Amino acid sequence: MKIFNKIKIPAIGMAVAFLLIASGCEDILEETNRERFEPSFFATEAGVIGGVTGLHTTLRRIYGQPYYFGATEVGTDEFTYGGHADDNFLAPDLSGRAPFNAQNSRYDVIWGNCFSSINNASAIIKNGTEAEMPAALIAEARFFRAFHYFLLVQAFGGVPLDLGSGNLETNTNPSLTSSRNTVPEVYTIAIFPDLEQAINDLPDDPRVIGGVTKNVARLTLAKAYLTYGWWLENPNNIPTYPDAPRTDPDGNSPNQYFQLAYDVAIEGIDNPGPYALQDTYYDVHVATNDRNSEIMLWADHTENSAQYSESNITGWNGSPASDGGGENQAVWMVTWYFHELQGSSSPTEWAGTSAMTRTVAAGQSYSRMWDRMAKPIGVFTNTFADKTNDSRFDGTFTSVYRATYGYGQDINNPTAADPIYGANLLEVNPLDPIMTFLPDDPGGISYDNTYNDNTEAGYLAGRPDFVMPLTKVSRNIHPGLWKIGPYRSNNEYTGDAVSSTRPFNILKFSEFYFVAAEAAVKGASGGRTARQLINVIRARAGRWKFDVAANQERIEDNSAAMIAATPATIDINYILDERSREYYGEGYRWFDLARTQKWEEYAGSYQISETGGEDPVTVQRTIEDFHYLRPIPQTSQLDLMDGDKEIYQNPGYSTSGG
Repeated sequence: MKIFNKIKIPAIGMAVAFLLIASGCEDILEETNRERFEPSFFATEAGVIGGVTGLHTTLRRIYGQPYYFGATEVGTDEFTYGGHADDNFLAPDLSGRAPFNAQNSRYDVIWGNCFSSINNASAIIKNGTEAEMPAALIAEARFFRAFHYFLLVQAFGGVPLDLGSGNLETNTNPSLTSSRNTVPEVYTIAIFPDLEQAINDLPDDPRVIGGVTKNVARLTLAKAYLTYGWWLENPNNIPTYPDAPRTDPDGNSPNQYFQLAYDVAIEGIDNPGPYALQDTYYDVHVATNDRNSEIMLWADHTENSAQYSESNITGWNGSPASDGGGENQAVWMVTWYFHELQGSSSPTEWAGTSAMTRTVAAGQSYSRMWDRMAKPIGVFTNTFADKTNDSRFDGTFTSVYRATYGYGQDINNPTAADPIYGANLLEVNPLDPIMTFLPDDPGGISYDNTYNDNTEAGYLAGRPDFVMPLTKVSRNIHPGLWKIGPYRSNNEYTGDAVSSTRPFNILKFSEFYFVAAEAAVKGASGGRTARQLINVIRARAGRWKFDVAANQERIEDNSAAMIAATPATIDINYILDERSREYYGEGYRWFDLARTQKWEEYAGSYQISETGGEDPVTVQRTIEDFHYLRPIPQTSQLDLMDGDKEIYQNPGYSTSGG
């Protein structure tokens, strides 16, 4: 089976492995460049360690990859396409702007990367076991094989377990034919056994910083049990492929899998090991606290080495990660062209001059922008309706942009600059607000471009900052995504186009509470109810430490109000709402809506303004049942294989790309 035209299955291993860095600790995953690993290499402890290190690299090729990030978010209630979108973002919106098909579905990112890692993991498991390598090391490979199969089965339905040499065997001989297994086979033959064994053999504490542990495997297994339970139940009769009865080979019911998900998640909560919830939502996402105890798995990057970050860390790195590299460029996609906002060099008449510098020196809000993805208005009016008690709106978005003129690489040493003048020709000093997204429309906003002709922003009498109500944002003007914004601890930065050198988070300890709560809603029982579990998260969301919008400390505890506002009875819609508030813009949303079969209900239409400041329009999406499975990639799979491609492709998608 030839999986990917740039990563051939026989080439076992990765060209580079993975590096994890944390201050005060020497136990890191060390990288050694190799063109390829031969299977016999995995019969040594150094080989197993090197192979597992290589498996981590694949995370960097998936998470933070901008097109895959868009594929998991655009078309949901969290995102639509932005003002500068191309077909990679127009197509998955399913609103008629471009056809969504096997040519442009960017789930090809996981198809190629996952199968390459699965093949490598199988080599490690087989050869390492035969050589009697430590079980804990083999378990790390088992985790990654299951993790990648779990990604694939959610996206594509049944996928091949035999890559050319037998089920779950390493393939070393090129093959142009392939046969897909059913969804139950993928779960019960590959995913569940590997994760159950991994939990048994992995340590409580990671072997190295960011390494996998019992709880990392537990969370993945709990999510897999939960997802498979939904698949068996199939509440909205969504078709699967290859065709298979919605029955479990072992005779277990959906409710039994929901109970398993609950039990494993509770076990993870009660046996946290080195993991714990952060005190505040801000603490989870502020860059100075990256790799904190709540983050259980991440795709790592470093500002100290372009080799180990797989990206240029000082300047322009070319087009977004279209070459299969490991750049973290997700935040570019969701950032509007704020740098076009101007001030005036004169206090008496408008004389346009730059007000904004795209610089990481001023904080997480000032990334390079590509504006491929925009936020529907419902995100601000429905999902994040409470912006006072709940800290998650403030800890997710950049709702206030500050003038960064005069700032380059070092925020502590600005270049001398004359004052500029903003709306109403009022003075704006460096780091004063220059653009504010208002919670509501107060009335009286002017959009006549008297003071600014480069954006759709308006202005209010008496205010120096330009404004836009969140109820009237457009594809060209919308709050940025602060939580994944770039950061640099040093000043070695020569261009705003550098990819983010922050890790991209994948698994969080907080998700144990959501998985257990969702399973409880589906009928699982135990010592904690869905409401009790969700309120742990909501109570934390009510605790403030820092106000991002105000750029100042804010010590405030609204936990009691947050708990009191939680409904007495929790349903699946409330779980989904809370998941979006907690994990907005992190690549979870399509999987959440597809798992629960709520996609059309949540995202069948959305509102957005055609131009910022105008009354919003409603946009309809056409979400059909077959869209719940993504198309098998055309160029990187179907075009390279022999056999009946119509049978291999998911129904609804043409083998010619349609």
